[in-house]
Amino acid sequence: MNVVIMGSGRVASELATLLDEEGHNVTVVGIDPSGFDNLCPSFGGRTLVGDATDEGLLQKAGLRSADAFIALTRDDNRNAMAAQIAKHVFGVRKVMCRIYDPLREEFYKTLGLEAISPIMVFARLVKGRLEE
Repeated sequence: MNVVIMGSGRVASELATLLDEEGHNVTVVGIDPSGFDNLCPSFGGRTLVGDATDEGLLQKAGLRSADAFIALTRDDNRNAMAAQIAKHVFGVRKVMCRIYDPLREEFYKTLGLEAISPIMVFARLVKGRLEE
């Protein structure tokens, strides 16, 4: 599977490493090149420095042939914008984005985006453990 990940923080780096270890082709796009230091030393995928809301950079990242695009920055608006570009401009089949504001999660879903709020995920996880 060809996967493009926007963001180079801990979650993005962990996901990139897991996918790379499974043999997937992974490209990580980040604004700050020092964020790539979060990647495992054995990471065999590609890294690109730049803004993943830029169509030219996404073209260079190989989004036309990507099977999936995941936006994992800390900026809800940039994540949603890049996800929409991936889905509607490049026609990527599987597009997901992290949304910190739980109130926006449902709105982004109405736009056809698979939005995941880590706040809601963690709250549900804690609630489930409390109920065990």
